[in-house]
Amino acid sequence: MILWTRGETIIYLFYAGIITVLYKVFGFTFLNVPWTPVALIGTAVAFMVGFQNNSAYGRIWEARMIWGAIVNTSRTWGMKVQDMVNNDHKSPPIPKEELKEEKRILIYRHIAWMTALRYSMRQRKSWETQHTSKTNREWRKMIHIPEEVSTLDDNLKCYLSDEERHYVMSKSNKQTAVLYLQSAHIRKLKKVGLIWEFAFLELENVLETLFTHQGKSERIKNFPYPRQYASLSLYLTRVFAILLPFGLIPEFAEIGKSMTGSFYMIGNYFIWVAVPFCAVVSWAFHTMERMARVGENPFEGNPNDVPISTISRSIEINLREMLDEDLENIPSQFPEDKNVQM
Repeated sequence: MILWTRGETIIYLFYAGIITVLYKVFGFTFLNVPWTPVALIGTAVAFMVGFQNNSAYGRIWEARMIWGAIVNTSRTWGMKVQDMVNNDHKSPPIPKEELKEEKRILIYRHIAWMTALRYSMRQRKSWETQHTSKTNREWRKMIHIPEEVSTLDDNLKCYLSDEERHYVMSKSNKQTAVLYLQSAHIRKLKKVGLIWEFAFLELENVLETLFTHQGKSERIKNFPYPRQYASLSLYLTRVFAILLPFGLIPEFAEIGKSMTGSFYMIGNYFIWVAVPFCAVVSWAFHTMERMARVGENPFEGNPNDVPISTISRSIEINLREMLDEDLENIPSQFPEDKNVQM
């Protein structure tokens, strides 16, 4: 946290130091703002920043709950595909290898849906600007999210046929296109007798649930935290940081004067304690406000965002293990860089 905000901390120390020098050394005692209005602004900032942090945390937590629900629904999809796609109502029955291939296609297409969804969530929006700050750029040089390393088209080659891949890539909402392919496929399986009527309805219900999860995730991605609240918190925090030394330094000067009778040396230099004190208070308010700004967009790809790439890969590993694939053919989990999940 200290390294993350080191630039602003240095600015606050330097700024408070300049005001103290002007007040103490050059005798600019008119640099004095009554403490009451400064405290009132600080109270307003605390309320606004607290509200912003609560709202940002709510967005992060909701995003994590959505992707947790995707985990559960994905496992449900895998289970129902394994049990409901069978030869019980097929006459004559198809070979086991063909049946297994139909299941594999459905499972792989679901993995393609998760892949398309996470790539969509990582697309940069105009209001996602946290990657432009210096310390965040440093983080992004150290950690590399998978969606920035490879393309969606290359990833879909692992899960879809060329025809389906071209179809999906031609659509603006690619994850929706994948679910349409799933629905068409299970309808075809029902028609040939590999899925009976009730099983078809059950699988369609799972697809409907996936659409719901997708829509909730897209809602958070496509609707930013209201700018009027975010901008007001930012401006008030900066105004408070600017006014704080003008209110605190005279207070520390008065305390120092009251101490000179008993502790002359301490009292004479006590005003300089205001420099780190101002910096600490300004740093605390600034850091809380910045934490809220970073948390507003939980899919931007910052270190504390929802690790949707890791979640998707975990689901893929689970589903492919249930297909009894060789472990050497199943991709490994994305590595953690600097103890950060992707």
